[in-house]
Amino acid sequence: MKRILLVSANQLSVPYPVYPVGISYLKTYLKSKLTNYDISLFDFINRNYDDLNKIINDLKPEYIGISLRNIDDANIFKKESYIDHYKTIIQFIRKTSNCKIIIGGAGFSIFPEILYEHLEPDFGIQGEGEDSFYKLILALDNNSGYSQIESLVYKVNNKIIVNKKEKFIEKLDLNLEENLLDFYWRQSGMLNIQTKRGCPYNCIYCTYPLIEGRNVRTLDAGKIVETLSDLYYNKKIDYFFFTDSVFNISNNFNYELAERIISKNLDIKWGAYFNFCNLDEKLLGLLKKAGLKHIEFGTESLSDTVLKSYNKPFKVSDIFEISGICNKLEIDFAHFLILGGYGETEDTINETLSNSMKIDKTVFFPFIGMRIYPNTKLHEIAIKENKIEKNCNLLEPVYYISDKINLSSLKENANKTGKRWVFPDEDLTDVMNKMRLKNKKGPLWEYLIK
Repeated sequence: MKRILLVSANQLSVPYPVYPVGISYLKTYLKSKLTNYDISLFDFINRNYDDLNKIINDLKPEYIGISLRNIDDANIFKKESYIDHYKTIIQFIRKTSNCKIIIGGAGFSIFPEILYEHLEPDFGIQGEGEDSFYKLILALDNNSGYSQIESLVYKVNNKIIVNKKEKFIEKLDLNLEENLLDFYWRQSGMLNIQTKRGCPYNCIYCTYPLIEGRNVRTLDAGKIVETLSDLYYNKKIDYFFFTDSVFNISNNFNYELAERIISKNLDIKWGAYFNFCNLDEKLLGLLKKAGLKHIEFGTESLSDTVLKSYNKPFKVSDIFEISGICNKLEIDFAHFLILGGYGETEDTINETLSNSMKIDKTVFFPFIGMRIYPNTKLHEIAIKENKIEKNCNLLEPVYYISDKINLSSLKENANKTGKRWVFPDEDLTDVMNKMRLKNKKGPLWEYLIK
């Protein structure tokens, strides 16, 4: 039997390790299609290079797929890049095996040409990868052409080719790894599942449309609930995080999903990323009945001026309204902000801080500045304002900081609001580890709420 090894290269475990759900979807898809292959998954979160060496020597795989989840920590205070780690993995495999190396994942999808050139795999896949990976294996096994495979990244005559994506998957099964479930349930306090792909919004800094496309595809609600039921009834796992870019899009689907969860009598708790569009008390009430315990809002600012600059599809009044409804329904929520980005001034910073005092029972997680990614509107703005050179590849983290703000007083002024602000340089690892030892589940920031 032939063999494929799939490697999750992510090592980031702060604030908690994140289950490698993307590569699990890939493995599940490939197992259903490539019945003549044994497919294994290797996770760098809880294993090391010695383990990788052993599994490669034991399996002798024909193909190794590597998922690159993050490029860096997106933390302006540290600016830790993971590129060297990815390079080391590929060099290590080259010394150990003659297999074909295929890279993909969210991080790769933002920088396909640059990372292909830098990391030197045999192939890359940009964006949604299940069907492209499958078709590439078929092509290579049959010595047939692969130039028409969507999303494929490869080289011809020293020129890197990135094929476009036109067709997307809408029905996917998911089998989570038995040997990883206990670890992530213990260390993370929840498991990840996706319900939809694609993002229709146009936020100036965001990479989700580059990774998943703008066309929103809902997955199969019945299959999602089957997975939840299996984990709940057979594994006693009852806390989940839906990893959609924004959960509250395609609300007909969300109503169906909630009603299916309720009909199955699943006593689960879950959270997701939300924004303030397409959201009202009726939907939130039903979602709570289906187990919604916490919301992470991509709020970004509490100033309408800045929200407009960021091209957000909501206003501060919407933020106040929905926050009030969440408090009424006793749904925990946190606001994630970007302070100091495009269009920010001292006045808008002060407006955000002042407005934060009008929101009860929440936590604020501010990021400082905007990480600039290629092919975003922010990238164009930064070039136009001479903040970066046009040929800057942005692989090393570069941040857009407004010239009209004073960063030195930001944290002090935020703390004066009396609200709970968690800045990126605050290390909560010890606190969270102690909570996990007490068997507390979920994201745990709800214990910081003021």
